[in-house]
Amino acid sequence: MRHKIRFVHNGQIRELENCDPTQSVLNFLRYEDALTGTKEGCAEGDCGACTVVLGDLQKDGSVRYQAVNACIQFMPMLDGKELLTIEDLKSPNGDLHPVQDAMVKNNATQCGFCTPGFVMSIFAERQGRNSKDAADINDVLAGNLCRCTGYGTIIQAAKDAADHADTPSFDPIKSQTAGHLRELKNDPSLGYQWHDRRYFAPKTTEELTALLEDHPNAVLLSGSTDVGLWVSKLHKELKTIIYLGQIEELQQIKLTETDLTIGAGVTYSEAWPVLSEHFEDLGELVRRIASTQIRNSGTIGGNIANGSPIGDMPPALIALNATLTLQSATGRREIALEDFFIEYGKQDLRAGEFVEKVSIPLSTKENHFRNYKISKRFDQDISAVCGAFYLSLKSDTVEDVRICYGGMAGTPLRASLAEAELRGKVWSQETVQQAMALMTQDYQPMSDMRASSEYRMMAAQNLLQKFFVETTAPEIQTRLVGKGGLSDA
Repeated sequence: MRHKIRFVHNGQIRELENCDPTQSVLNFLRYEDALTGTKEGCAEGDCGACTVVLGDLQKDGSVRYQAVNACIQFMPMLDGKELLTIEDLKSPNGDLHPVQDAMVKNNATQCGFCTPGFVMSIFAERQGRNSKDAADINDVLAGNLCRCTGYGTIIQAAKDAADHADTPSFDPIKSQTAGHLRELKNDPSLGYQWHDRRYFAPKTTEELTALLEDHPNAVLLSGSTDVGLWVSKLHKELKTIIYLGQIEELQQIKLTETDLTIGAGVTYSEAWPVLSEHFEDLGELVRRIASTQIRNSGTIGGNIANGSPIGDMPPALIALNATLTLQSATGRREIALEDFFIEYGKQDLRAGEFVEKVSIPLSTKENHFRNYKISKRFDQDISAVCGAFYLSLKSDTVEDVRICYGGMAGTPLRASLAEAELRGKVWSQETVQQAMALMTQDYQPMSDMRASSEYRMMAAQNLLQKFFVETTAPEIQTRLVGKGGLSDA
């Protein structure tokens, strides 16, 4: 294995070998490189002041640029990638990048603390869609918070910047990057020790299974959207880390006539288009999961593996009857996703096992699926309740139904009594009301800062009623919630 972190910065390959594997990219930039344009606002991936852009090599030889939160990205996660900060955008002669220029001309900054993060998010968007649509820009900037400007001038700056090409000085750096990244692609796997801490980044599942046999207590790291907070907020000392982001086998999306299979290393941003195509509500849910920066880092497999009772994706996948593939040195095993969650903080993950992929059956058009997220804010907020519903009707009779909620128990949990009440019955207001009443036996939700127990129960019951209305009177759905069925209540 290789013992040096190698990444591209400012058009050159850079090497580091004496680096704490849990040092954040943010702290390295500010305290090691004195690049203080990247700011710390929250240290948990919420405010966007620390936004930087990472470039990674695609199969077609192009470089994909994505915004991420530097405060929860560990330095070794830069290995094999390009790093861009706010300081890299300005030309050597002092000319501003078009995004910076547009921010100035639109008076889109006041105190300036958040400005570098906004600039980097808009810059990354320009390298992809470069949309001038206000709704697209709002999605892109949902993870960048500002207390001063009111956002209007920032959105206008993003629109204006879309009309201008990158500064000429930036073009040579972009052309060099692909060549550097191709060189780094051929590097052996990264593995090194810093004092009593170890960090490994295998490139194949075979390497991963061998490492797990040797280090059964290692922390598996993927997007760092959860593990990063263990360090930045809880100040945990992680002795051994195995990073999964270099394993191409875990980053595959496969589509057949019957199933959609998503590798555990696929990020939300990567899965979003295919999920939107086959499950409209699921695609809309992804839009409301965290922010652009978090979706660019966080993986569906990681969201499942951490076992959170308020993770938004598992209830939807359970309602869709998804199966989970787990892998270890002894082989693979498949289980229903709902069986993976045993109780709060405990999952069916044996020693040496890791989540390999999740498979979702493709529903026929005659079946109904809806997903509703209830949170205090529309963007970037954790659910109080997240409900997912799947319904198969034969004429007007319920042939099959699956109802799953997050936020109602210690794990994502199906409403088994309510489902049993509905199966074989006419899909009517009367049977739905009876099922709603039985939900008080399916769940005993807790009260916390997001919602009271009473509110959660009432909301969960009303979501089933909402699902009934939408599946019996589609015209009401359009009038109540507009595009898609995902509630923003």
